Amino acid sequence: QVQLVESGGGLVQTGGSLRLSCAASGRTFSSYAMGWFRQAPGKEREFVAAIDRSGRTTYYKNSMKGRFTISRDNAKNTVYLQMNSLTPEDTAVYYCAADLVSSGRVGVRSYDYWGQGTQVTVSS
Repeated sequence: QVQLVESGGGLVQTGGSLRLSCAASGRTFSSYAMGWFRQAPGKEREFVAAIDRSGRTTYYKNSMKGRFTISRDNAKNTVYLQMNSLTPEDTAVYYCAADLVSSGRVGVRSYDYWGQGTQVTVSS
């Protein structure tokens, strides 16, 4: 079992930055990969970024490259998503998720555990 709790969401102006955190508990954190997804109103949940168990390999949706950075601290059982140059199109609920089988996968169904989500709102 893995429990995930996101934090760090909020309201930010266009061009601003936010850092999301996801605290994990339960199974040994360094034994599984992590991902971030987001879901805007009326849209499907979409892949944002992922990171392997060690933190050495990262994956991004093309449109996020250069603006978003995923990282993890296995000593703190936490994965982060640094988001820069935010636009209103980034407004969504952001979820972290655990992949116990592989890493870098982009499909929602590939992930085994999910957090409750944190709201990010970017005003114009």
